[in-house]
Amino acid sequence: MSAMARPVVGLICDRRRIDDEDVHLVLEQYITTVRDGAGALPLLIPVLDTPLDADDIFASVDGLLFTGSPSNVEPLHYGGPPAREPKNEDKYRDRLTLNLIRAAIEAMVPSFCICRGLQELNVALGGTLYQQVQEVPGRMDHREDPKMPEEVQWGPSHDVTVTKGGMLDGLLETKTFAVNSLHGQGIDRLAPPLREEAHAPDGQIEAVSLKNPQGFLLAVQWHPEWRWAEDAVSRKLWQHFAETLR
Repeated sequence: MSAMARPVVGLICDRRRIDDEDVHLVLEQYITTVRDGAGALPLLIPVLDTPLDADDIFASVDGLLFTGSPSNVEPLHYGGPPAREPKNEDKYRDRLTLNLIRAAIEAMVPSFCICRGLQELNVALGGTLYQQVQEVPGRMDHREDPKMPEEVQWGPSHDVTVTKGGMLDGLLETKTFAVNSLHGQGIDRLAPPLREEAHAPDGQIEAVSLKNPQGFLLAVQWHPEWRWAEDAVSRKLWQHFAETLR
């Protein structure tokens, strides 16, 4: 990468069936936040029947963004019971991301994981997921209300508290802050290589990183891409990702 060139961030696509055609897509808010919040060139990574080779991807990008998605990780990857709604799964994305995450860690490729991306990271490294967080005793409902306006669905939902001694503790001045919440699944057993970075009031893990960090790897359950420029914590996260890319 030349001194004048923007770093390139690969954004993992979803694969969906629309009008009897397979479509690879990423929400625009991820694309524009990578461009403006991280100052990087967004490059969309498709999820094909035969996954792209990790080394080929790494040759073209300086970092990776594992995006959020309406789809869920297939339970077979973590030994969970069959999903109630298998139509919400994206097996093609799983085939790419679970291996790509492990390869990115080994190659020290800076990676930011959001929502589904956090769940993929936990599963890729040996953790498990709750399929219905709201049904776990002691847990609250972390899902958005689809009947409410978009501003409410994506607006602040609950606080998270930063865990002492982690990446976020060193990066953020504030140790408790409000986040949005749009997920039905969440971390159950934390993967052994990961450490908790923040949790919700009900104890649900909301952010993780590597215990022995090599480069940048951060995963959050909330959506810091939503109106990132208006939120001090989100700005800081994207700024730190940008600095790591450079």
